[in-house]
Amino acid sequence: MRSSRRRPLLVPVLLCALALLAARPTDGTDGDAGPGTGLGPQVARLYEEAAKATRRYEDGRREAEAQRSKALKYERRLDGQRRKTDAMHEDLGRIARAQYRDGGLPLTARMLLADDPEELMRGQRAVSRANLAVDRAIGKNLRAEARLAAEEAKARSAWQALDKRNADLTKLKKEIESKLEAVRSQLEGQADSSVAAGACPGAVRLDQPDVPSGPAWVAPVEAYELSASFGSGGSRWAHRHTGQDFAVPVGTPVRSVGTGRVLKVSCGGAFGIQVVIEHAGGYYTQYAHLAAVAVDQGDRVDAGQWIGQSGSTGNSTGPHLHFEVRVTPETGSALDPVPWLSQRGVPL
Repeated sequence: MRSSRRRPLLVPVLLCALALLAARPTDGTDGDAGPGTGLGPQVARLYEEAAKATRRYEDGRREAEAQRSKALKYERRLDGQRRKTDAMHEDLGRIARAQYRDGGLPLTARMLLADDPEELMRGQRAVSRANLAVDRAIGKNLRAEARLAAEEAKARSAWQALDKRNADLTKLKKEIESKLEAVRSQLEGQADSSVAAGACPGAVRLDQPDVPSGPAWVAPVEAYELSASFGSGGSRWAHRHTGQDFAVPVGTPVRSVGTGRVLKVSCGGAFGIQVVIEHAGGYYTQYAHLAAVAVDQGDRVDAGQWIGQSGSTGNSTGPHLHFEVRVTPETGSALDPVPWLSQRGVPL
């Protein structure tokens, strides 16, 4: 069941989940949980590479659009210059026709035959000045047109190069997505095996993101779509849904919504791999269906600190984070997380 409330994803498809995150494994292992547990950091690293490629692609797309706009502007200016030049050519034609109608007689002859020689001379000087002005204007506009044409050519060349770069980045993104899909599948399989065996994997050691100082509370994931909401019905739970689900891909870093202490890390049962955190004021938050954990029981955590990676372990039909707010550490005391977070300045 999907809620109509939705926070837009930051970037398309599976890249969008972490467009603003960056993570690197501190080493090739995740503690002492045994072989294969380096998958969590590998997923996080691939998310980072995908996010970087996406940001470069978006930057290039914006640059290409700017270059296209510039080329169109040059086209409009060129059209204006051409219209001016055409008008001046018409003026020259009128002057030439007027001179032709004068009969082509030498100026001395026309002065002798004219009723008013002074008027004839004034007209001749005016025609000469007009002719000179038109010649100069035409030359100026032709030079301007040549400059505009050169600028337009540069603009077109620039956005064509940007388009090629974006095509290369699109190919790179697809390669990263393919790797990410394979590693996420392995991470999910490893998590399912841990849950089936009832043995929780060791903590995944990830470099933590730079969390801006100030916010005391954050959303449990950076980018998401809201799915099953608190109190909704469904065949996957006994009575009513006790939390808020966030639809995110496997391996998405999950954050502690506030400062607290890790009360429990467990796996098995309906919630699969889960973390429960105790906060001041008698509140507890639960993060369930994880693929990996990044904290140990008893750890102190800050708001925004990564505590694990999302998955689909336990009683789950697909990748998501199940998030609960409780007034006791155990099930049966849940509150609606959406207004609870909203009251703390975190609208979903």
